[in-house]
Amino acid sequence: MTSTVSGASNTARRAARSDTITRIGRVGLIAYGVVNLLIAFLAIKVATGESGGEEANKNGALSQVAETPFGQALLWIITIGLVALTVWQIAEAIWGHASAGDRRTIKRLTSAGEAALFGFLAFTAGKFAMGTPQHGSKTESLTGKLLEQPFGRALVVVLGLAIIGIAAFVVRRGWAKRFRDDLDLSHADARARRTAERLGQVGYMAVGVAYGVVGALVVTAAVTFDKEKASGLDGAMKTISDQPYGALLLWLVALGFICYGVYCFFDARYRKS
Repeated sequence: MTSTVSGASNTARRAARSDTITRIGRVGLIAYGVVNLLIAFLAIKVATGESGGEEANKNGALSQVAETPFGQALLWIITIGLVALTVWQIAEAIWGHASAGDRRTIKRLTSAGEAALFGFLAFTAGKFAMGTPQHGSKTESLTGKLLEQPFGRALVVVLGLAIIGIAAFVVRRGWAKRFRDDLDLSHADARARRTAERLGQVGYMAVGVAYGVVGALVVTAAVTFDKEKASGLDGAMKTISDQPYGALLLWLVALGFICYGVYCFFDARYRKS
């Protein structure tokens, strides 16, 4: 029985980390980069007051893809790539990072978090590809449901602090260049290495700051008992825009998302397999 389970596990591992899954997963990383570039574009439209009701988040980015020629085909490519990327990262979370030493657990948890992120985005992209896009803030919906529960305000505070904690982890990952551990730059020239590092550093920190604002809005919703104050990335972008020098701040955040989007292309090329 034990040998059967072990054999099944080895088969699953080989399938999840196959060359085919890895190659399609790299396409998923490219797709994820495009999504972040579109978020940056929508953030700039918010900064210039030209958003026209479009959401500066992943839903808004996928809507932009859907409106292009061959949009549905592109959405299916994005979906398939992200599904493969999810499977790839699940395999890394379960079996990967054997050479990471003391940081093996942290890196596996990071892969698990990426798998959850890419899996959710694959699900959302699939909805768009099938013509049933999702609108509205998932954060606001979840916050509203939690506030209706016993001890709901405490639960929402915990949720908001968790988002802030994850955002801080992302910022630190960028500042300390921890993302380099995921890349194999041994065959890259010096210019490519420097570019990947700079883009990753700025990009991760900008994304972390944006989601830190999301977490702060969730905590504010709990304190004021107002679920409408909880919002996702789009609400965070608009909150940044409403601050003193908000347009400039939002341009900087958008620049950060551009850096992160382009970094994803380097990630697709140099991610360790």
